[in-house]
Amino acid sequence: MSSYKPAENRYEKMKYRRCGHSGIDLPLLSIGLWHNFGNHDDLENSREILRTAFDNGITHFDLANNYGPPYGSAEQNFGRIFKEDFKPYRDELIISTKAGWDMWPGPYGNFGSRKYLIASLDQSLKRMGLDYVDIFYHHRPDPDTPLEETMGALDQIVRQGKALYVGISQYNAEDTKKAAKILKEQRTPFLIHQPRYNMIDRWVEDKLLGTLDDLGIGSIVFSPLEQGILTNKYLNGIPDDSRAATEGSYLDKSQITDKVVKQMQQLNEIAKKRDQSLAQMAVAWLLKDQRVTSVLIGVSRVSQLEDNIKAIGNIEFSKDELKEIDSILEK
Repeated sequence: MSSYKPAENRYEKMKYRRCGHSGIDLPLLSIGLWHNFGNHDDLENSREILRTAFDNGITHFDLANNYGPPYGSAEQNFGRIFKEDFKPYRDELIISTKAGWDMWPGPYGNFGSRKYLIASLDQSLKRMGLDYVDIFYHHRPDPDTPLEETMGALDQIVRQGKALYVGISQYNAEDTKKAAKILKEQRTPFLIHQPRYNMIDRWVEDKLLGTLDDLGIGSIVFSPLEQGILTNKYLNGIPDDSRAATEGSYLDKSQITDKVVKQMQQLNEIAKKRDQSLAQMAVAWLLKDQRVTSVLIGVSRVSQLEDNIKAIGNIEFSKDELKEIDSILEK
C-alpha cells in the first residue's frame, strides 16, 4: 500500500481553463513525461515529480507510446507509479497518450493507419495498467494515409471505450479544419490540439490558434522553454552540463549563437522587472493568450516544477512589455 496522500488543498493552488467548447477544465500547467521517465532515469525522482504536480493541482499527465528511452518505458514506469500512488485518484486525473511516430519495426509501427493507432493504444493501456485514457492523440500528420482512415481510427477508439476524447498534434490549420470536419460528421469528441509554441517558435500565431478558437477546440502547447534556451542556463554561453553540450540531445549547440545569448539576456532583464525568472516569464507569456488552454512542462527535478508553478501567479503583461519582447525577438 502506498503511503502517498495528496495535499488536501491541491485544487486551491492551481488555476484551470476550459478546453474549447467542452466540459473539460485543464490546469494551466500540465506535466509531460517525454523526458525523465525512461528506464535510464531515477524512478523515485519521477515519482516525486508526479506527486508534487498533483499536490499542486496539476491533474493532467501527458505521455506517448515511444517516450523513454527505450520506447514504451515512460508509460511502463508511469503505470507502476500510477498503481502504487494514484489509482485511488484516477477519476481526478486526465491521462493522455499518443501514437504517430516510430514505435516498432516494419510497416505497421508508424504514422497514421487504423492498424497502427488501434494496436498502439492497446499496447499503451497494457503498459500503463489502464482501462482507458482520457485523451488519445494522433501525434503527427501522415501525408500518405487518407485522413478519413486516421480520423476513423480515432472515432473507433472512442466507441470502443478506450479513450474519452481525441486530439491531434502538429497539424497545420488547414489539416486541422479537415480533421475537425470528419470528426464532427462522426460525432467524435475532438477536444484538443497539441502544437509546439514558445516565444521563439511562433508559427501557431499565423492561423492555427484562430482556427482552433473558431472550431471550439482547446490547445495545449509543448516545448514552452525551447529545450531550455528560454531559461537562465544559457545567459553566459553553453555550460558543460547543459543539454546543448550533450551530444545527441534535441538541442544542438549551434542554436546557441551570440545573438541568441544576447536576446536571452535582454529578455531576462524584463523578467527581473516582473519578479520572475526567464523560464517563468516564458511560461506566463504563453498563458496570457486565453486560446492556450494549458502549457505542457517537462522537468527533471522537483525544484524546476515548483519554479514553473510560480509562473501562474503573474500572467498579465502590459502593452509596453509585449512590445519590448517582440522587438528583442525580431532583431
